[in-house]
Amino acid sequence: MKKRGLSLEVPFHLMLLPGVVLVFIFSYIPMFGIIIAFQTYYPTKGIMHSVWVGLDNFKYIFQLPNFGRVMWNTVFIATAKIVLNLIIPIITALLLNEVRNRMFKRTVQTFIYLPYFLSWVILAGIMMDVLSLDGLVNQLLGKLNIDSIFFLGDNNWFPWTLIFSDTWKQFGFDTIIFLAALTGINPTLYEAAVLDGANRWKQTLYVTLPGMMPIVILMMTLSLGNVLNAGFDQVFNLYSAPVLESGDIIDTMIYRIGLQNYQFSVSAALGVFKSIVSFVLISVSYWFAYRFANYRIF
Repeated sequence: MKKRGLSLEVPFHLMLLPGVVLVFIFSYIPMFGIIIAFQTYYPTKGIMHSVWVGLDNFKYIFQLPNFGRVMWNTVFIATAKIVLNLIIPIITALLLNEVRNRMFKRTVQTFIYLPYFLSWVILAGIMMDVLSLDGLVNQLLGKLNIDSIFFLGDNNWFPWTLIFSDTWKQFGFDTIIFLAALTGINPTLYEAAVLDGANRWKQTLYVTLPGMMPIVILMMTLSLGNVLNAGFDQVFNLYSAPVLESGDIIDTMIYRIGLQNYQFSVSAALGVFKSIVSFVLISVSYWFAYRFANYRIF
């Protein structure tokens, strides 16, 4: 029986093989380059002949005058995105689950899902037009006798512009995930709740939400590892010099140090620091998911 089971699994393992090979080539082999974070790297000398400096590059980045501000911007923007990209899709999924008109439900799903397929290069161009001082939003604010807001040039508004625009782009996809979770809830639980006299609100509170909890924990667990990922594509396409104070994040700092200032070792050290923190966070989140919710991803 064991040999037969193994022979049935072999085709599935062979299907995984090309993906595993690609991951090994493009994700694991390049990890050898991490060594430049501990060197004064010169492209002309290469990795093998550059001077070894140990942890000096890490000490240097921690002593940068703007490092604390960049860390705060990254954590604040990323955390706000994680929270909103969890709460809003859950609420949207619960609301759509109550809709009985299938055509209307599918139409709404299509409209909220469309932004997910657009790249930030395209969306940034649209947002620059819509949110400019003479754009559509400020024209509407003017008709309401509200002063114009420089969403992409004011340090008070720029982080929130990033947060809400990312939520608008992402929540349609996450909503579909939670709608799929809702389909897995046993209908007999709702029937039992109705017999006990539960109204729609109590059915949602005591049946729907507990039924969604495993996928909610999964999404929370996977997102905690992104606390230092505030969204390079979005920020890079939307930020400018006037909003560096509130919009500069670790990824854009790595880009400037490495590709604009040619300090490859320092940028590599910053990238390694970010990866280590993310690894620790996601490992801790897996432990919490198992410890407090008895849920294991692996």
